[in-house]
Amino acid sequence: MKVIVVSGPTATGKTDLAIELAKMFGGEVVNFDSLLLYREINIGTAKPSQAEQGDIPHHMIDVRSIQEPMNAAAYARQALPIIEKILADGKNVYLVGGSGFYLQALLKGMYDSPTTPAEVLERSEELYEREGISPFLEILKENDQSSFERYHENDHYRIRRAVEHFWTTGRKLSEERQQKDEANDKSQTSNIHGWDLLHIHLDLPKHEHEVIIQKRTKKMLQNGLIQEVRELLLKGFTGEEKPLQSIGYKESLDFINGKYKDEDELAERISISTRQLAKSQRTWFKRDKDKRVYHPLKDKDQIYEFIKKGS
Repeated sequence: MKVIVVSGPTATGKTDLAIELAKMFGGEVVNFDSLLLYREINIGTAKPSQAEQGDIPHHMIDVRSIQEPMNAAAYARQALPIIEKILADGKNVYLVGGSGFYLQALLKGMYDSPTTPAEVLERSEELYEREGISPFLEILKENDQSSFERYHENDHYRIRRAVEHFWTTGRKLSEERQQKDEANDKSQTSNIHGWDLLHIHLDLPKHEHEVIIQKRTKKMLQNGLIQEVRELLLKGFTGEEKPLQSIGYKESLDFINGKYKDEDELAERISISTRQLAKSQRTWFKRDKDKRVYHPLKDKDQIYEFIKKGS
C-alpha cells in the first residue's frame, strides 16, 4: 500500500484531487493542513463539507478547538497511528495539505527543542498583552533575521515561539531548523517510517493562481466568512486565538473593527495575504527533491498515470 502526498500552495485544488484519487484507487484521506484541525472554523479554511467528502473517510479534521492550538509535533503524534492503521487495513493513504512543517514533522521527525520555562512563557505573554506582536518582530529582526523573514506578520504563534526559543537558549531557532533541514536533505529516505511514498505537488503559473485566489476569496465572503467570525466572537472567543490570526480570519476581524472601508478592500487584503502565503509555501516545498510537480487542471491524466505506475 502507498502513502500518497498531495501537497501544494493554498488554493490549488489539493482536497478535490485527493478525494478523486481515493475514489479511483481506494484509500482514505489524512489532512496535514494546520487550520483544518479546528472544529469552529470552516468557511475561511475551505474545509470540505461532509457532502464533498462523500464516502471517503477523512482524518485529522475537526480534532481540536481553536482554544487548544496544535503544533507540528502533536500533529505527528496523533496522525501516525491513524496512518499505520489505514495501511495495516490494506488501504492507500492520501496525505493532503499545504502545511509543510507539519508534513516534515510526520515524515522526518522534529528537531530537538527544549521545553520553554514558565518564566519565559510568562514574560512572553505579558509583553504580548501589553504591546502586541510588534516587539517580537523587532526582537527577531535584530537577533534572528532568517526567522523574521520566514514568518508572515500574522503568524503570531510562530513569531512568539521563535523569540521564546531565543530567550530560552540564546540560539536562533532558524539555525536549529536549518541543521534539521540539512540532515533531512542528506537522508536517502523519503520518510523515517519506511512507507512506500509518492509525492504529488500541485502548482500553476502565478497569474493563473491569482485569478483562482481572488475567486475563492470572493466565494468565502459570499458564503458568510464575516458572519462566521462575528458568531465566534459572540460565543466568547476573543479573536486572539492562534487559528483566528490566520489569513481570512485576521483580516475579517480587522474589518469588523473598522480597519477597512468596505468588503472590496477586505477581499483585496485577504487575496494579498493569500498570495504571500502561497509564495512561502512554494519556497518550503522547493527543497523536496522527491516530489512530482503537476498543474492541477491540465495534468490530471499524468497524475493518474503516475499513481498507476507507482502502484
